[in-house]
Amino acid sequence: MKVLIPLEMAPGEASAVKVAAARPWPPGTTFCLLNISVPLCPPLVVPRVFENSKTKILAQLDRVAERLKKCGWDVRTEVLEGSPRRTINAFAKEWRADLVMVGSHERSPLARLYLGNTAQSVMRHAPCSVEIVRSRGDDGLQKSGALKILVGTDGSEFSTAALRAVTARPWPAGSKLKVISVPEFILTKDASYLETHEIRDLGDLGAASIEEAKKCIAAALEILSGSPLTVSAEVPEYEDRPYQVILHEAQEWRADLIVLGSHGRSGFDRVVMGSVSEAVALHAKCSVEIVRERGSGTS
Repeated sequence: MKVLIPLEMAPGEASAVKVAAARPWPPGTTFCLLNISVPLCPPLVVPRVFENSKTKILAQLDRVAERLKKCGWDVRTEVLEGSPRRTINAFAKEWRADLVMVGSHERSPLARLYLGNTAQSVMRHAPCSVEIVRSRGDDGLQKSGALKILVGTDGSEFSTAALRAVTARPWPAGSKLKVISVPEFILTKDASYLETHEIRDLGDLGAASIEEAKKCIAAALEILSGSPLTVSAEVPEYEDRPYQVILHEAQEWRADLIVLGSHGRSGFDRVVMGSVSEAVALHAKCSVEIVRERGSGTS
């Protein structure tokens, strides 16, 4: 497995490295710590300035890499020049990364905007899975090394890929997994403005949506049957936008990691699931991984 971790070398920047070092990974996993230097000087002096800066940054990256090396992992470091949003994705494709781990930054509104834009670009265009890393640091399970992993499924091939990715990867002992499927339609409690026949029809649609979600759960549990994780499942039956339901469930269950497929089933559903994944990744209080099989990046 190849794991790419872009770093800006700002204070507290190595949180993604810290999280990565605390997890088990498949044998032979290789990490790359990547820094993107944004050119600020006139073209004629850039080469000299960039080389001087590159030497210093590589030394910093090497120090950060020691955390992973002490865990026995092979680590390479790279410093490239260009736009972070384009260069991260281009390097991920060239290096054939399986996962990009992007640290979440909460230093200031300006930093959140910049890094949010970078994270959005990586989520949308990376040719592989992407994890937005947030370390809560306030959970007993997290301190013991075990994780609480929430997986959302809609029965699509992309959700199936997410479930298989979780099943195939090693996790800390004692980790728990909860799989949920959000019904596409739940009848609002305030339906007084509807006619009786409309309420009946919408109620039937809601019941069908719940049954479909239960089928998605059954299929997910079959995929997860060989997982050493402690697995539970639920169909949340309350009205809200899908991404808000997922965020609520993660918050209530105190999840450490949310795992989602990159898209939905087909057509419009693919667009909806993509927007759901992105909204969850940007607003969750815990880490979020969007699973995308290598080479299937979106345009």
